[in-house]
Amino acid sequence: MTDIEKLLSTIVDNGYSFGTGSWSVINEYIKMEFNEYGEYVPTLAKSPELFTEEEIKLLKSVTLQLSNKDESSIGKELFADTPNIKHNQYIGYFLNLYVGHVVEGNFRDNGSSGGFGTWILKELFENGYIDGVIHVTSTNKNEKLFEYTLAKTKEDIIKGAKTKYYPVEFSEVLKLVKKNPGKYAIIGLPSYIMSLRLLSEVEPVLKERIVYTIGLVCGHQKSTKFAEYLAWQCGIKPGKLEEINFRKKLDYLPSDSYGIEVYGEIGGEKKRVTKEMRELSGGNWGIGMFKVNASDFTDDVMNETADLTLGDAWLKEYTKDSDGNNILIVRNPTIQKILDDALKKNAIKLDQVDEKTIYQSQAAHFKHSQDELAYRLYKKVQNNEWVPKKRINPHKDIEFLRRKVQDCRIKITKMAPIYYKEAVQRDDIAYFNLKMKPLISRYSNVYRMIKVKNKLHKLLKGKK
Repeated sequence: MTDIEKLLSTIVDNGYSFGTGSWSVINEYIKMEFNEYGEYVPTLAKSPELFTEEEIKLLKSVTLQLSNKDESSIGKELFADTPNIKHNQYIGYFLNLYVGHVVEGNFRDNGSSGGFGTWILKELFENGYIDGVIHVTSTNKNEKLFEYTLAKTKEDIIKGAKTKYYPVEFSEVLKLVKKNPGKYAIIGLPSYIMSLRLLSEVEPVLKERIVYTIGLVCGHQKSTKFAEYLAWQCGIKPGKLEEINFRKKLDYLPSDSYGIEVYGEIGGEKKRVTKEMRELSGGNWGIGMFKVNASDFTDDVMNETADLTLGDAWLKEYTKDSDGNNILIVRNPTIQKILDDALKKNAIKLDQVDEKTIYQSQAAHFKHSQDELAYRLYKKVQNNEWVPKKRINPHKDIEFLRRKVQDCRIKITKMAPIYYKEAVQRDDIAYFNLKMKPLISRYSNVYRMIKVKNKLHKLLKGKK
């Protein structure tokens, strides 16, 4: 086995690739392609023997799992010297913390929650801080529904609204940035922003030109099969889906009970279907169906290396508003100034909140991605499997029932793509549902036991 094959085995075959496309940015002989399970993976476009030691060394330097830098060290380099900056062990550096939404225009209506993602990019553009935006837009192509594109007009920036639970890679768009001088902003998930930070260390032109990073909070990345499976339940078979809105707001429901809208061929005709997510299997984020495995080995919940982090305000006092609200973690003074100016004009509404509130907005995410990552690492180590170095050390010291939750999630992540592939081959969605039923039932039973345990604990505590 050659050195490049060993690298691919370590990162890709072991399920640690986020599919960002960072390797393709620095090596033209590595291409990003969908594997059989609908996940972006790097593939070799020349013989393995032709990759030099220097090329492999460069690839390793931009690989988070192999880098000697992590989110804490990068965050410190970027933000520690910012005047009035504060730090929290869970959310990283911050100037201010908010919950709120955009008031002006249709940004909130067109966004997944409070509308701040598209709005802040528009503000950076209109105020002359940037010449363009790197964001994800729809393609209307069956084989690839979304992709990273470069927007250089306000109209094109607005086209990037809405959350997309779909794999994308940024190699092609970053190559465009390298060829086109200017100042740009990018919006992306934690793995993408962190990959860009590492890329910028070896590609100075990217550091010079991508001057603002807007980070999203995301429980985990999905394969293409997530969108495909949701659409199949709406009557659109695999290969026939053309459009999907993962976060369609429904006026009669709270913001954490949204719908989906799909468009594609049903019985030879093009149709548009809207359903509540709770009507469909796969919508429970905790189950993690069609999760990209690498998502289970990140501890960056709050996109700690981004200039601004945006997420859903999953808080009782905010979710009752069906229009949605964002949490905002501000780390960049320019972005803080834009927000301050907009507040004076009543263009936005923000409630300043504390660190506890921000944590609570993503409490389940923290439990899985930080508190219980140690157990997932421990299981790998016990099985003599290679694991990346994380800011959390492997151990099994979590509650018994929480270990069972993790065991169930690991099994579902592993088996869902396999069963789904078999279902597509059979042209039988019921086959997939049947195969998944015992795995999901086991998961649900564990949660029922947790609920009973918590209720008993509360009763016993009340008697004291």
